[in-house]
Amino acid sequence: MAKPEILIVGGGLAGLFCALKLAPLPVAVLAAAPLGEGSSSAWAQGGVAAAIAEGDSPELHAKDTVVAGAGIVDEGVALAVAREAGARVEDLLRFGAPFDRDGKGRLAPSREAAHSARRIVRVKGDGAGAAIMQALIAEVRRAPSIKIHENFVAEDLIVRSGRAAGVYARDASGALQAFPARAIVLASGGIGGLYAVTTNPPEATGAPLAFAARAGARVADAEFVQFHPTAIDIGRDPAPLATEALRGEGAILIDADGRRFMPDLHKDAELAPRDVVARGVFAEIAAGRGAFLDATKAVGAVFAEKFPNVAAACLSAGIDPARQPIPVAPAEHYHMGGLWTDRNGRTSLPGLWAAGEVASTGLHGANRLASNSLLEAVVYGDRVARDIAAALPGLPTSEPAPVPNRPARHDPQAAAELRRIMSRHVGVLRDAAGLRAALRALTRLRDRALKTDSIDLRNRAEAALLIAAGAFLRRESRGGHFRTDFPASDPALAHRSFITLDEALRVARGVVAPEAA
Repeated sequence: MAKPEILIVGGGLAGLFCALKLAPLPVAVLAAAPLGEGSSSAWAQGGVAAAIAEGDSPELHAKDTVVAGAGIVDEGVALAVAREAGARVEDLLRFGAPFDRDGKGRLAPSREAAHSARRIVRVKGDGAGAAIMQALIAEVRRAPSIKIHENFVAEDLIVRSGRAAGVYARDASGALQAFPARAIVLASGGIGGLYAVTTNPPEATGAPLAFAARAGARVADAEFVQFHPTAIDIGRDPAPLATEALRGEGAILIDADGRRFMPDLHKDAELAPRDVVARGVFAEIAAGRGAFLDATKAVGAVFAEKFPNVAAACLSAGIDPARQPIPVAPAEHYHMGGLWTDRNGRTSLPGLWAAGEVASTGLHGANRLASNSLLEAVVYGDRVARDIAAALPGLPTSEPAPVPNRPARHDPQAAAELRRIMSRHVGVLRDAAGLRAALRALTRLRDRALKTDSIDLRNRAEAALLIAAGAFLRRESRGGHFRTDFPASDPALAHRSFITLDEALRVARGVVAPEAA
């Protein structure tokens, strides 16, 4: 195989789908863990949203996306993605994804919260992510054009003449290596590791968001973080997930006394948008009443058959979900914000593309619609592949890059402190005082990282600063961003937000300076 000139950072759905779509062009993939183990894609329980059922349409799918996104979805992006969904599902079928079918052999979509139709193409109730990833991993390992580098953690970009020219990544032994490339794709997932309670794998620390921003890439909608309302509250890190599909099947949310609380909060009750449900669950826990997902009547005896992953997680903690309510709590689940991209997945930094959760395409707005994430990953994985294939002949050649003499330095105490700060002050509920406290504390952690030359802590702190600064600047509540001091939405702010790392640092310094004075 020729030397790869295209580098993909991330071994999840967006990265592997993009690599397969680039074939036969030679591609190198850097995965932070063995394939299938370090990506949120493999843990996704819902499925792929696609308007394939009779009576449904891409227009209806796009409308639901816009409504869930609370006023800042790019409507053109939503409609275009919904229209591509069927073709991308066909691609996944060709790659071997074993989607559920009915007795006549037709795809059998299910329904999830805030969807007006049954359009979630899934696998055995709650196994879509793992099954899709298994199929793609098999295809990738067979593809002669794709070289996989497992257990390589990307920690910085190589930049030449104002354009991305490769990535520095550290292997399992701690050795730093340079991977020069003509085209770089970040498909590295989300930021869950910045929060104390998350459903994301430990590898999701937001590092690529930080190092791309450090190189000058623009960030969009950073403040919009989705908290899944029904993480299973059994003390595990990351927290296992009770899939949205359970509520789609009729499971209800109750407190410790068996009182159902969501009908008082939204007309759609348990099927309300995720931010509404997350705040409802958070309020019950904060009030000491607890929150539980009760599927004993809606699913009952067939629970383990229909939702095997959820059942296994519950049973491991001594809970039988067929007969007992499941204790739940909100957990960081998905970042609607990320690196701004155009409709081809290009970031504002030449030579750098992004796809999947690390990107902000305008599809999700302030609140992602359930199961649109896997759809976005394959739609933009395909678009990025086509764009790079067309652009590659005109891109500068790659050149060897010197490797910095920078030893691996981890600061687990500081990382744990950062997670506590983000959950306490930049979580489900936010206010000015808490966000100021977060910005001050995160600035101290960034200073500590610079003094100790810890690139890992620096990346975590800068990613967190981008989110906290965005949340501080948006003085309203919208979607996944809720300010208790500004609980209403402001029509004047019904637009996307954009921020650079330099701007986030200026916001933080403005908060820190008065304290120092």
